[in-house]
Amino acid sequence: MSEMKVGEVVKFFAKPSVAAIKVTEVTLNTGDTVRFKGHTTDFKEEIKSMQIENVTVEKAEAGQLVGIKVKDRVRGGDTVYKVVDED
Repeated sequence: MSEMKVGEVVKFFAKPSVAAIKVTEVTLNTGDTVRFKGHTTDFKEEIKSMQIENVTVEKAEAGQLVGIKVKDRVRGGDTVYKVVDED
């Protein structure tokens, strides 16, 4: 497995447990596995749903700001990687 940088966490909303992510590198799709990595953050999670401005979307491309529901706390500045299977 390899990882490709997607972007970084801009903000974390605790009550709904949602990470706002600025996508800077590659396209993200629902069903992709991402890794959140930071000073005190390091976990992987499959993207179950994404929203852009409160509208559910299937993919997000470079330059977009997307909200993703996460299972654990993330912090602004954490790097987001897309986990890719190498077949």
